[in-house]
Amino acid sequence: ILVFIAIYLMFGYGSQFLANFIGFLYPAYASVKAIETRAKDDDTKWLTYWVVYAGFSLLETFTDIFLWWIPLYAFIKCIFLIYLMVPIQANGSVLLYNRVIRPFVIKHQKRIDDTIDKMQDAAGQLVNEAEGELRKRGTDYAASRLSDSQY
Repeated sequence: ILVFIAIYLMFGYGSQFLANFIGFLYPAYASVKAIETRAKDDDTKWLTYWVVYAGFSLLETFTDIFLWWIPLYAFIKCIFLIYLMVPIQANGSVLLYNRVIRPFVIKHQKRIDDTIDKMQDAAGQLVNEAEGELRKRGTDYAASRLSDSQY
């Protein structure tokens, strides 16, 4: 029966559950444990994992439409996620962070920071405009209700 369950999880609808369990649940639990320790190295390990996982998730958003039909894709994804967190010094997340993500961020940090600042400014302006519009409409509505109630 365990073999049947394993096959179902690898090839059936359970594969997405298994991938989420591996990719989220265990790392989240390990991250909580890391936060609760005084050591910094386990914090760095799990922060590195989450940065790489975020990049993987973003990439998967665009590639999943082409990859989901590949036989054993969910199983391969689970193996990859395990590789990202395997408890060795140079696991997958450390290698991908040091060889891909870190060099990219260092090279483009100024542009990324400028873009984030512009987006924050635009979001703040949008919120201020929405707040002003809500105040105006609220005042107009209250005034119309008051004038309606007087008749």
